[in-house]
Amino acid sequence: MDAEDIKTPTAGPATPARCPCETERDEQSERPAPPPPSFVYAIGRLDFRFRDPGVENELAQSMRRTDTEWMTDREALCEVLNQPENRYLTRQLCYVFSIQGVDTYVLVPRDPADFALLAEAIRPSHQADALDVVIGVRGGVAPPSHCGGLQLPVVTVDQLYSASIPYLIQAIDRPESMDVEQFEKAAGDLLHTVMNVSGNVGASDGDRALNYLMVRYPAIYRKTFERFMDDYSLTSIDVRRSNLGGPRRIMDVVFTYASRKTDEVEKYFVPVEVGYLFPFRTGPLSGFYDHD
Repeated sequence: MDAEDIKTPTAGPATPARCPCETERDEQSERPAPPPPSFVYAIGRLDFRFRDPGVENELAQSMRRTDTEWMTDREALCEVLNQPENRYLTRQLCYVFSIQGVDTYVLVPRDPADFALLAEAIRPSHQADALDVVIGVRGGVAPPSHCGGLQLPVVTVDQLYSASIPYLIQAIDRPESMDVEQFEKAAGDLLHTVMNVSGNVGASDGDRALNYLMVRYPAIYRKTFERFMDDYSLTSIDVRRSNLGGPRRIMDVVFTYASRKTDEVEKYFVPVEVGYLFPFRTGPLSGFYDHD
C-alpha cells in the first residue's frame, strides 16, 4: 500500500469556544431570585434585657456613681443610660419588642448610632397606655448569646417612635363639631381593638396595612365616631388583596359597621400599598361594595 493510499481521519465541525462571561451569565440566570425583604410594621412596647451578668454588673457600677436619690430602680436605670458617658452601655443591652404582652422581636438598629434612640425609648416607669411603633426588616433568629438565651426573630430597625395611647388620640385632627370626650372614647376603643387582634405581629401584608392606618390615618377614627353617633357598631375589620392592584401589593382594609336597630350594614375601605418598607395610602376612605 502506498503512503498516499493512507487516509487521514477528518475532524468534525469545530465547537466554538464560549466566552467565560457567557458562562457566568448563564449561571446567574439559573440562580433563584432572592426572596423579597420581610418588612415589619408593628405596634407594641419596647423593653430591654441584660445580655449577660457582666453587663448587668457594669450598669450597677455606673449607677453607684450617679445621683439617683428618690428615684425608683427603673428611673435610676433610665437616668444612667441617658448620660453621655454611659452611652457605651446602650450597645450592650438587648432590646425586646413585645406585642400583647408576648416577647416577639429582638430589635437591632440599622445604624449603630441609633442604639441611643432605643435606649431613650425605654420608659422610666411601666405604663399601661404606652405605645411603640417599630418599622424595619425581619431577619433570622437571634443567637442564644445575644439576649441572655432569649431566641426571637431579629428586626433591623429603620424607624422607631413612641407615644402614649391618649397622646396619639389627642393628636388626631378632630372636627370641632364632635364631642371631645366621646370622640376620644371611640378612638380608644378602635385602637385597642386593633392592638388586640390575634396574631397581628406586624409582619404580614394585611397586618402592616392595618397598623399603618391606625397610627397614620385619622379619617378612620372620625368615621368610626360618626357611625357610633348614628347608633352603628364596628363589627369587623378585614384586610384583603385589592382586585385593582395588579402586580402591586395593594391591600384593601375594610371596616364594617352594622346598625344596632336594623339589619343595615355599611362598609368602608382604604387601599394601602405595602410593597415597600414604608406603606402608604393609594386612595382615601371610601364606601366599599362586595363584588362576590
